[in-house]
Amino acid sequence: MKKVLVLNGPNLGRLGSREPDVYGDTSYDGLAKRCERTGLDLGLDVEVRQTDDEAELVGWLHAAADDRTPVVLNPAAFTHYSYALRDACAQLTAPLIEVHISNPAAREVFRHTSVVAGVATGTIAGFGMNSYDLALQALHSLESR
Repeated sequence: MKKVLVLNGPNLGRLGSREPDVYGDTSYDGLAKRCERTGLDLGLDVEVRQTDDEAELVGWLHAAADDRTPVVLNPAAFTHYSYALRDACAQLTAPLIEVHISNPAAREVFRHTSVVAGVATGTIAGFGMNSYDLALQALHSLESR
């Protein structure tokens, strides 16, 4: 089975209690289980991680680059300003799908710019937790070519 990392940035560990009107009521553990289940259905070995620490997230991306591991990334707030994260993403040697639960373009103006999008293979946003399913399906499709 092809290994895939699903990496999540700051505050996503608080899913289920954090702004349920924006992010829904699924907990982070529920999201992780969903991604693992979807991965299994697609024949992918999905490992889900979350951190509030930018340096840790950058380190995970460096390891993914070295191992040629495909990544689904929800950079959360780092989306809009972390050039360190963007530069780590640019080093990836396998596909990168940027994912967002909500649609940043439909929210506050400061959320409209993604520094990651320009180095991602693609972006999926605005479909709630289904965004992760769609991202994993896209990776599966890309890896099956």
